[in-house]
This record gives sequence, structure tokens and C-alpha cells, in this order.
Amino acid sequence: MAAQPFPEVVPGSVLQVGPLKPSLEEALADRYGADRLPDGDARAQWLAENADIVTAVVTSGRTGVDATLMDALPNLGAVVHFGVGYDSTDVERAGELGVGVSNTPDVLTDCVADTAVGLLLDTMRGFSAADRYVRAGRWPVLGNVPLTRKVSGSRVGIVGLGRIGSAIADRLVAFGCQIAYHNRREIAGSPYRYAASPRDLAASVDVLIVAAAGGAGTRHLVDRDVLEALGPDGFLINVARGSVVDEAALVELLRGGGLAGAGLDVFADEPHVPAQLIDLDTVVLLPHLASGTVETRAAMEALTLRNLDEFLRTGGLVTPVPTSRTDAR
Repeated sequence: MAAQPFPEVVPGSVLQVGPLKPSLEEALADRYGADRLPDGDARAQWLAENADIVTAVVTSGRTGVDATLMDALPNLGAVVHFGVGYDSTDVERAGELGVGVSNTPDVLTDCVADTAVGLLLDTMRGFSAADRYVRAGRWPVLGNVPLTRKVSGSRVGIVGLGRIGSAIADRLVAFGCQIAYHNRREIAGSPYRYAASPRDLAASVDVLIVAAAGGAGTRHLVDRDVLEALGPDGFLINVARGSVVDEAALVELLRGGGLAGAGLDVFADEPHVPAQLIDLDTVVLLPHLASGTVETRAAMEALTLRNLDEFLRTGGLVTPVPTSRTDAR
């Protein structure tokens, strides 16, 4: 199929909000004449001069578009996300205003699932801690590191058995793991055991993997009660959003021996990581890199631009996310 030409774009109608992949920023500027929304005092002046012309915003899951910014853009028709997460955007307000919202699902599923499995292996087996032990010259002086926990055959619970959660489960089946899950609703025909609540799931597994979507509806879904049910021999892996886990409770339990360990790619206040976790060898800390491969980020960029092009041509989106449209503009 021949490639479709780029749509005609009114200069200034596409707006970048927040930092993006450099090549995506370049494409937005060169191909669409996009401006980047300023921060600080300059933002109000920019909006006063340019808000009426903006019809599409391109942003990331880390930045998003809140209700205040949506209300300041009277002709906004679409918020296009680079990334699968969109909890930083007020989708309820978008629905009320008739603003479409898109993300980049599927293309990053494999890399995020790979990261979850890598974190699980590293956390339970202590590989990063052992690497530091060798590099510090401790092996010849102090001898072998303490024994760690076996991954194969372990009981794994997944909070959120969507695209990414299912891909994680598929990988762990090859390790002989016993898989259980919790969703808002049981999945008909799933081969995995269903738990009625996150607490019930945590109480029955060795490892709890968080793969649920972020947002107000899942804030602290994994709370202190769930973490305490996981217990002092249990491990937590989070590749979802930091907001899904009660981070204060997690830190307290990890430091006090209430959990065996954690592997974290996401945090409540990124890029800030709780200082109390830095010196813990039982915790593996990653800088939100789950989708961070050359191949996946290129695919995410391509899908972001496909969504933008589709909106500019037709007013639709290739990969829309659900919004409740009750008061369309």
C-alpha cells in the first residue's frame, strides 16, 4: 500500500506539551510546525496569544494534559500520547469536552513484559547486589554472598492481566511458575487462577507483579494491607505506575523486614526515588526504562504520528482510549 501524504496542517494547530523523544520532537516541529508549550510565567502569555488555534496536543504519559489546560484550549480535539500510560491526562474531562485521547498500546508490550521478568529474576536472585559485591572487592575478603530464592516454580500473582500482564504470564509459564491474577472482573476462559481482591492474591503468592493501569481508579490499589498480606517472604515487582502502590508503606515494610524485596521501575514522584531505598540490597531500582529499547521507542513514535495524522485527516484516532463523552464541544 502506498504511503498516504502528510495531512495539511494549519501552522500552530499542533502543540507539544512536555518533553518527548528527540526525534519525535523534531518531526513535530519540522512536519507539523508544532510549538512547545512553555513552562512558568511564559505559559499564560503563550496561551493568551495562541490557544484558539490549537486542535491537537502531543504529550507523554509522564506529562499529560490536565483539565485546566484542556479548558484553556477551546478548539482542542485530540490529546495524542507517546506511551501506553495516559493517567496524567484528565480523560473524564476530555470526554465531557469531546476531546479524543490516544496512546500507543501493543507496541511496547513485549519490552515491558521482558523488563518485569528481568526485575523478577534480579530481585529474587540478587544479581545486581551480587554484582556490586564483586566490584567492591568483597568476594575474596568476605566469601560467598548469602543464598537467594529460586524463581522457577514460584507462585506469581499479577495485578492487571491485560496485554502486558498476559505477556508476563506467558513468559513465566516457561519458568514453571504457578500464575494467579486479579482484575476488576474475572476473565472468562483464562488458564490462570482468579483472586477476588489484591489482598487475596498477595496472601497466596511468593511474588506480586503490578501491571495495572494508573490513574485515580487504581491509586494505592496495592496498599499496606496488600503488602502485609504478601509478607516477609514475599517480593513485589512494579512495572505499572508508582501511584498504584502505597510507596510510603512499601518503603517502611522493606526497611523493617516486612517484605523480602522489591523490583521497581516506577515511583510515585518520578524522577525522585525514596532515599530510604537507595542502600537496600534487597531492592532493584530502575529509572522507568521498561519500554526503553531502540525498536520499541521507534514503534511508539511511529504510532504516535499515525494517531496525529489520522486526527488531522479525519478527526479520528488509530488507537483511542475510552472516554465518557457526555458534553461534546
